[in-house]
Amino acid sequence: MKYGFSQRVRYMKSSAVRDILKVVNQGDVISFAGGLPDESLFPVEAVRQAFDKAITSGNKALQYGETEGVMELREKLSERMANKNIHRSPEDILVTSGSQQAIDLFSRIMFNPGDIILTENPTYLAALQVFDSYEARIIPVDADEDGMIEEDLEEKIIRFKPKCIYVVPTYSNPGGKVWSLERRKKLLKLAQKYHVVIFEDDPYGDIQFDQEDSPPSIASMDNNKFVMYTSTFSKTVVPAMRIGWIVGPHQIIRLMAQAKQATDLHTNSISQHALVHLLNDFNLDQHIQMIRQTYYERMLVMKGILDSVKNDQLSYMVPKGGMFFWVSMPSDVNTTELLKKAVDKGVAFVPGAPFYVSNPQENTMRLNFTNATPDLIKEGMERLVSVINENQYETIV
Repeated sequence: MKYGFSQRVRYMKSSAVRDILKVVNQGDVISFAGGLPDESLFPVEAVRQAFDKAITSGNKALQYGETEGVMELREKLSERMANKNIHRSPEDILVTSGSQQAIDLFSRIMFNPGDIILTENPTYLAALQVFDSYEARIIPVDADEDGMIEEDLEEKIIRFKPKCIYVVPTYSNPGGKVWSLERRKKLLKLAQKYHVVIFEDDPYGDIQFDQEDSPPSIASMDNNKFVMYTSTFSKTVVPAMRIGWIVGPHQIIRLMAQAKQATDLHTNSISQHALVHLLNDFNLDQHIQMIRQTYYERMLVMKGILDSVKNDQLSYMVPKGGMFFWVSMPSDVNTTELLKKAVDKGVAFVPGAPFYVSNPQENTMRLNFTNATPDLIKEGMERLVSVINENQYETIV
């Protein structure tokens, strides 16, 4: 039967990461592909007790709730953000089904077909999927390891008149970079000068390896007029709870809440109530510190093996936090083709091309170091290094 789908489905794309995971999960493959936290580190007992309390404290957790989110949770979120100098009232917080929904709801109320979004290149793949699905036009801005370059950013703001500038300035996905304080200030200054909304996506900000080396969020420098800030508990508690949140100007949050009413009414109540109990009874900050230390040690294991690759054209930036290495191979290497050989050897990664808005660098790859033990990282990386070295030999021959 021929179905009458909307024209918008033409702009929907499958996630390269999800497609790879379907393949690698079927066999004996060590995967560095997914951006997954390690389930062995989940605070399972604390989560169980939190859900028990949510259920036994009355039936409120099982009832419909406010679209904006459980007020007690929004108050807790306001307190936690205040610790990062992001001072927002609970009324300006919208609880979402993961931070991915925050990106979608914002896009739904902001973008008409053809509206311009400025981003780095490469940037978060799933955000690009959302923007494409709303038929926005995505324009890359020149950037280096410190963030967007001011001159190119201003030129493109003037030229394209964007609706939004989307950034992941802290331990970015896929690049793992941290914007300098100077670049953050310049971005905010330009947004204020030209009245452009900044969407600051911060899922990894708590996973910092050096607590003395963490620039403030862009939202902490804003007067709540220009910056939307979203984050999530998926990386620090458990992904399955699907609890994220977004803060920003009241008018935008109000319209996003209305869009959410038409989407799912509200984020599931029982997880929200359980999270309130978890934040009351469990030392989440201590747990986050344990996660940081564990992931830092795993990052060093992966770094050590990357350093053993016999190729002076392989390069990467040492992550200061987050979950990923972003690796550049010699220019004649196509990592999409390399992935096929790697899977045959029992290891997987994500080719870099899908993360690009334009001019994809086919010789790049993203490696996740959080979802494998040091022993598995060693084994998987040794497999990957053998594939890289074999590919280098074939290229020379």
